[in-house]
Amino acid sequence: MALVVTVEHAQRRTPKVAKTNSVFKKAVMAVTGIIMVLYLIAHVIGNLKAFSGAEAFNSYSGWIRTVGNPALPGETTLWVIRIVLLVAVVAHFWAAVSLWRQAKRARPQGYVTKKATAQSYASRTMRWGGVIIGAFIIYHILDLTLGTVNAEGFDSTPYERLVASFQNPFVTIFYAISVILLGMHLRHGIWSATQTLGQSNRRREKTVSLFAVAFATAITLGFLLVPLSVLFGLID
Repeated sequence: MALVVTVEHAQRRTPKVAKTNSVFKKAVMAVTGIIMVLYLIAHVIGNLKAFSGAEAFNSYSGWIRTVGNPALPGETTLWVIRIVLLVAVVAHFWAAVSLWRQAKRARPQGYVTKKATAQSYASRTMRWGGVIIGAFIIYHILDLTLGTVNAEGFDSTPYERLVASFQNPFVTIFYAISVILLGMHLRHGIWSATQTLGQSNRRREKTVSLFAVAFATAITLGFLLVPLSVLFGLID
């Protein structure tokens, strides 16, 4: 298939300030991505407590809210984690949108390329995948944290809300789709972060790519185990 490539003969060089801004924004994405990955690891480990039964899961949920006591009163540690995570999510989203808009502005109107690229599906859908994941996070908080949209309500235990939520096949399907998109996002993000932070080169690219796939797959499966087990009656 013939490739049609039209390139303007005169291209402006990217200003030094713009390059510096791009590097900074990519670094923000990488660092905030690492923060979110650490949270995901802790979150998936906590979710798997559901296989130990209601008492173990509820006990773990209670421990999260009181960790640091009595040195730190109430839910201080939990709120610090929430604030750090919220700042990381907002900064990550800002950097991603800003870089996308910057790249779009830098692309001349006369520059047209019809070319099959080597980008993965995950890379091409990072933006919309991020939007879906964001919507899922909001619903997930309303469902399992606040109990607002959960059949058991806020006064129930965390384990009861968990089971009530994932017994609904539509919720489980939405959760599964979001988690799979998260895995794709994570795989691409890990690879990109190593490039941004200068921890990769051509010799390491294959190893980094394999690690990204393996890690993202492990996190995805870890998140899918509990809802699918509830849906099929292995956890009740």
